[in-house]
Amino acid sequence: MTRYFTWNEFDKSVDYIANQCKFWKLSGIYGVPRGGLCLAVALSHKLNIQLIEKPIKNSLIVDDVFETGITLSSFKDIEGANFYVLISKKKPIWWNTVKLSHKKEWIVFPWENKNNELKEEKEYNKKRGIK
Repeated sequence: MTRYFTWNEFDKSVDYIANQCKFWKLSGIYGVPRGGLCLAVALSHKLNIQLIEKPIKNSLIVDDVFETGITLSSFKDIEGANFYVLISKKKPIWWNTVKLSHKKEWIVFPWENKNNELKEEKEYNKKRGIK
């Protein structure tokens, strides 16, 4: 099952996240490459907080999808870090999300190449041992 996340949904998600964290004292915004980069840039502009090259103390760390948790978990121990994803396939525990999704749902974001979606999904599943 494929879900196409639209630019309109993206813009509303940026507004939502910005409203949730506008009073947080953030040292910067870090976007996990590649999926979190668009979100990080948009939030950096919206909140007028610098975009940073690596996560640091009290930073906002963002990504597009929380699926297995492997990516964001590597940043979990950064002091004072806050986490946001556009879509989570698990109920959030220590991270925040805009939307929840089904585990088997494949999400295509507007900045991605729709012609490559099947290839990318297969590569992703193969890398993680998902059938």
